[in-house]
Amino acid sequence: MSYRINPWMHPENPTDTPKALAQWTTLLETYQQLGITVHLIDPVEGLPDMVYAANGGFVVDGIAYSAKFRHSERGPEADHYANWFADYGFASVDATEVNEGEGDFLPVGEIILAAHGFRSDQGSHKELETVFGKEVVSLKLVRPDFYHLDTALAVLDDETISYLPSAFDQQSQKVLADLYPDAIIAEEKDAAWLGLNLFSNGAQVVMATQATGLANSIRARGFEVFRVDMSELLLGGGGVKCCTLELRP
Repeated sequence: MSYRINPWMHPENPTDTPKALAQWTTLLETYQQLGITVHLIDPVEGLPDMVYAANGGFVVDGIAYSAKFRHSERGPEADHYANWFADYGFASVDATEVNEGEGDFLPVGEIILAAHGFRSDQGSHKELETVFGKEVVSLKLVRPDFYHLDTALAVLDDETISYLPSAFDQQSQKVLADLYPDAIIAEEKDAAWLGLNLFSNGAQVVMATQATGLANSIRARGFEVFRVDMSELLLGGGGVKCCTLELRP
């Protein structure tokens, strides 16, 4: 990376490309071993953040709502992802509001949790309601190191979430506590490894190797946990979920 658009990035301490690719490949192979179908998008020279596919859009009920990136360094990614959605037959809706896709939008059952504060504008939440016809619950992020919702909150199944309260303002904390009184509360040390930046299919969870406490808590709730080392991808501010855009038909 030759730029810095989040607190995790340090151009003076660049990622080790072969190591990052090896970690990404391990994530891919883990999904495949779990029987999860994976589709790939071709990388584009000059757009290294395309590896964080979750930000490329938001797909629910076969509808792909496009991203509209905050930073110019990532702006061109939106068209590449929109073209990919069209090629794969998704009904595409172009965003008019700034948003960074599934990085800030996470469905929990029939509700969509949507964040603002750093990357996505709150206006995109109203646009989500119009596009998908679902209830959207707005949350405000307040810590720059947890700049996307998927770095501060994880959806484990249609009723269960895990989150780091300090990443949200007080009103959002109250909303989450009221909606999900049985949520798994993450510890700072696990969140610092982007342990919440995980993937769950409702039974199996893929998450950062280093987030041991959170892994134990999730396992105690009956989920099967698979841990992968994403430390090199973390240098760009992403982890398991950032590299994973879910396609919901």
